[in-house]
Parts: sequence; structure tokens; C-alpha cells
Amino acid sequence: MIVDMSIAVGGVRLRGPVMAASGTFGYGTEVPLLERRAVGAMVSKGIFLRPREGTPPPRIAETPSGMLNAIGLQGPGADALVRDYAPKWATWDFPVLVNINGESAAEYGELTARLDGVPGIAGFEINISCPNVEQGGLYFGNDPRAAAAVTEAVRRRTKLPVWVKLTPMVGDIGVIARAVEGAGADALCAINTFVGMSIDLNAYKPRLSFRTGGLSGPAIRPLAVHLAHQAARAVRIPVVGIGGISRAEDALEFLVAGCSAVQVGTATFVNPCAIAEVHDGIESFLHARGFKSLADLPRHLPRD
Repeated sequence: MIVDMSIAVGGVRLRGPVMAASGTFGYGTEVPLLERRAVGAMVSKGIFLRPREGTPPPRIAETPSGMLNAIGLQGPGADALVRDYAPKWATWDFPVLVNINGESAAEYGELTARLDGVPGIAGFEINISCPNVEQGGLYFGNDPRAAAAVTEAVRRRTKLPVWVKLTPMVGDIGVIARAVEGAGADALCAINTFVGMSIDLNAYKPRLSFRTGGLSGPAIRPLAVHLAHQAARAVRIPVVGIGGISRAEDALEFLVAGCSAVQVGTATFVNPCAIAEVHDGIESFLHARGFKSLADLPRHLPRD
């Protein structure tokens, strides 16, 4: 029996539910390492309107069951992305969404307008874990009004799919999820990294030059599953689960918790075949239980 692994998520048709997460595949330069047949889509590394150098090294530190990173959203800017990367994406057999960033709602909108309609760009993933410079540095994703304002600014400038990547550092993720849904988001991605710190006891200082960084990897998975489930319960639009997925069983937890698809990132630093193994494991799980398609998988946990 052949299992249909395809799924439609927030206006994007995927041949499989496992995507390459933002930040872990650059702008596609790491894709040749993958078994492409298993990649549902790729989300590019985050981009700003203009080039950014990022933070000085050290930028990455390994932690128990995970890693910290403080890259600083280094990137070449929108013009270079359109010139150097989008033409390659247009030739690929899976969609690419661009992770977009800004220091104000207006900047998000301006960046969206620059990228809208460019061949090779299938949609946008909005990173709302950026500081709102106009409001004293408060992260957009921590305030439902600011998160909605960014979503609206992007939505007004494109008809392409708009996904919003939620931060876990909030009191009630459902409030943020409903705010961006109401502002026009087609899907949510849950979750972004947690903030963490690691100390070098020989040097008596943080291991990262930026002091803190984003914690990812298996260590955060139970937290991510919970928050993705809470987000999925709060909205009607699809949710993409992210956080610590390295095996098919990990991904299936997100799917059963209410997510429509998943993204794999940190695991690929250890195992370049992680996406293919997760994809194939999900397919085997469905086949063994007699499910004809991914859509047959139960996705409704009991209410409290």
C-alpha cells in the first residue's frame, strides 16, 4: 500500500510534511547534502532588507541535548537574495519560503514588497522574535498588537502565503496566535528557539560573544510540543511544529498534537540524513497502522 504523504499547509502544497527549518540550510547552499525526495519545503535563513554582518564569534556553543546560537541574523540583504539565490530556487522541485525580519512593521512591509512576485519565492515566514526598535526594543512576538501589526504590514504587500513564526517566550502563546491569525496569517510556525546561556568556567565568561543565544535541539522538544499544541488549539489556521525533532517519533508527537507539518533544523548538523529519516519513519508508521494518507493520522488530543 502506498501512503500519500502530501499535505497542503497555509497555501503551500508540500509533497511531504517534513521541511528544512530556517537558519540551518543557509540560502540553499546545504541542500545538496540532502535526499531531496524527502524535503517538503525549505525555509531560508532569515533576511533583512539590507545586509547585516551579525555578531562576532564565538556564535555557537554545544549544550546537553542541544545547542545555543547567536548568529545575529547575518545576511546579504534582499537585493543579493533576489540576484544570487532566488533564481536557483526557481529550478527546484520543492517550494522555498523566505524567513523575513525587520526592526519596524514598516520595514517588514518594505522587505515583503521587494521580494513579492520574485520567481523562486513561494511564500514568507515572518520572524517576530525581532526587537521593535521603534518601541524601545520589545520583541514583536511578545505583544499581540505588535505581532498583529507586523503580520498586517506583510499581508498588505503580498498575495503569497504568509506564515508567522511564534516565539516561546510569552505568557500565553494562544493570545499571540489568535492576534496574527486575525491579522491575516495563513499558517503559524511553533516554535522559535528559547533564550539560554552557557558559562565557560575556565574563562569565567559566557561561551557566546553575545552572552545569550537561542537554544534548540532535543532538550526543548517537550516544551515545543506543548506550545505548538496550545497554538493549534487557539486557531483555525494550520500550525507547523518546530523544536528538537530528530526522529520520526518526535515529528509524530507534533502531528498528533495538532500540527499539520514539521520543520527539522538542528538535527541536520549531526545527521545530514535527518529529514529523510524522519520522513520515511512517518511513512512507515502510517503504513503499519493501515493509514492511506497523512491526513488519516488522528490529530485531536482530549480537551482539558
